[in-house]
Parts: sequence; C-alpha cells; structure tokens
Amino acid sequence: MKNTVLRYGMYSFLLASGLFLIVFYAGERFSFQTQSILGYVAMFLSLYYVYFGIKHYKNEELNGEIDFKTAFIIGALISIFAAVGFGLTDAIYISEINPDYTAQYLTYENKLLAARTNLTPGEMNYEKLSLLKRSEAFGNPFIVFFVMTMMVFVLGVIVSLLSAFMLHKKN
Repeated sequence: MKNTVLRYGMYSFLLASGLFLIVFYAGERFSFQTQSILGYVAMFLSLYYVYFGIKHYKNEELNGEIDFKTAFIIGALISIFAAVGFGLTDAIYISEINPDYTAQYLTYENKLLAARTNLTPGEMNYEKLSLLKRSEAFGNPFIVFFVMTMMVFVLGVIVSLLSAFMLHKKN
C-alpha cells in the first residue's frame, strides 16, 4: 500500500501544484469570481489520482478485490498529498510570487460591498471590518496553507468515499 500511496500521492501533489499555478497565471485576466470557480475546479481535478490509485492497488496488489475501509484509507492518504501540494503552492504564491494578491482581493471585495444597497451604515462598517480582519489573516502564508490544505483534504475525503464505494468489492 505504501508504494501505491507514495506514487499516486506524488502524482496528485504535482498535479495540484501545477493546476494551482495554471489557474492563477492564466486566470489573472479573469475576474476574482471566475478565478474562484477555476480554483475549485482545480481542487477537484487535483484529486484525479485518488480513484486511480485505489483502482491500481485493487487490481495490481489485491487481485481485483478491496474492502471499503482499505480503499478509503488509500484515497484519504493520496488526498493528503494533493491537499499539501495545493496549500503549499498557494502559500508560496501569496507570499513570494504575488504578495499584492491579498490587497487586490480586498479591493475587489470592498467594491462588491460598496455596491450593496441593502446594508445600513452600521452593517456596512461591520462588513468592512470583517473583510479587513480576514484579509489580514489571509496575508499570513501559514494560515493560507492550513485553510487551503483543509479545503482540498475535505474534498479529498469526499472523493475517497465515493471512490471507495465504487471500487470496493466484498469477498
């Protein structure tokens, strides 16, 4: 199991890192909303190797039979690689490649907030303060790493559950 997890985990790590960079470099000309959608698509696609890692282990190591628990564990372990790849690349991106990203995003969010007409002045101030606090937190690469890693890992757990359900075979 170790070799399968390492092999497909590294594929997922590289795919996650590559997709992240492609989305942000190619997506710079798109709106933040489109970048966000592309980012979630990249997260999902980075988990591509979860299914194939489980399938490989089932067919090559276990002669076509795998229980649900083993399949899920393999998928979850592969997901960790994708999650770390995505989180690490995002942290490097916001701290080294584009350190102005957080300020740019804050400006975008403030414009969206200013366009809302259903807020009272007090609610508007509260929302602006909330945005400022979040942008300060997301200016920290460790927080970005943790949040992005957890987001991709949660998605990876879901993909692992679905893959394990589809691939498990009872004796």
